Formats: sequence, C-alpha cells, structure tokens
Amino acid sequence: MKLSREKALELLHQYVKNNKMIYHCLASEAVMRGIARKLGQDEEKWGLAGLLHDLDVEITNADPKIHGTQTEILLKDYELDPEILDAIRMHNEFSSGKERMTEFQFALAAGETITGLIFATTYVYPDRKLTSVKPKSVVKRMKEKMFAASVKRENILECEKIGIPIDEFASLSINALIPISKEIGF
Repeated sequence: MKLSREKALELLHQYVKNNKMIYHCLASEAVMRGIARKLGQDEEKWGLAGLLHDLDVEITNADPKIHGTQTEILLKDYELDPEILDAIRMHNEFSSGKERMTEFQFALAAGETITGLIFATTYVYPDRKLTSVKPKSVVKRMKEKMFAASVKRENILECEKIGIPIDEFASLSINALIPISKEIGF
C-alpha cells in the first residue's frame, strides 16, 4: 500500500505520543517542503521524510545508537521511496555508521534540526509568536553555544552543503513554519 500523508500522520500519532515531538515532526515536514520548493525537488517526498523522520524516537528512547534505524521496520508494509527511508536513517548518522552524502540527507539533517533552534528562539520572545521571530535572531542564537545547547549547529550548517546560506535558510525555515504556527503550538 502506498503511504499517503494522511496515513503517515496516523502512524506518527500511533508511535509518537509526546505532543512536542509531534509538533517537531510537523515543523520538520513544513521546513522540508520549503527546502524542496527552493531546490526544485518533490515536496510530497521531502515532506514525508520530515514528517516521519522521528517515527521511532519513543520506541528507541532516542538512543543515538539505534534511533532512525527502526523506522524502516515500522514502515515495511508501505510502498515508500527508498530515498525517504535512506534520508530518515541518515538524519542520525551516528546510528548508520556513515556520513551524509546526498542533498536529501543534508536537507533533512539541517531542516529537522533548525526547528529546535527556531522553537527555542520563539520561547524567548515576549509574545512567544513565531511571526515575531527574525531570521537574524536565529542566526545570532546559532553562535550562542549555551542557548538551546542540545541543538547541533553543525547539522543546521549542512544547509550550506545544499547551496543555501544560513541567513537564507533561517528565513526559509521560519516562513515555512508560519502557516502552521497554531498547529505546532505557536
């Protein structure tokens, strides 16, 4: 059976119970669609990778040694482009034992990671509104190692490996999130 967005969303809710993780996956989907638009790639395909990239996060307890590897097993009954599964597996290159090499892999790693930095930046704004967040604030926070310390800046900077400078990437990502801001708690 082909995996539709509706079924992917159903699976996300089946395997991920933490609302903040669900918001993160929805945000990652939106950012991946924005990147796909920018690069002339398939928005549905890239969006599905963003939506499903953390499908196994609770099953694996986010263990970096195995997180990302179990999603393929969870999706075995669905027709899914192998590149989606590859990008999902490679968003946590620690568990794969390989380095990211493709545009799709770099995009997912950068796209899903910047959502955490944008969320954290939004929380420090007085109104806590995504529409108030400026790209330059996100870029400035990138340089503050103690701010959102768990966010891997090196993953975000992989945007440059796909030809999108960090300033532009921050703007693209914020603009991709604004239409779903209420859906993701902002």
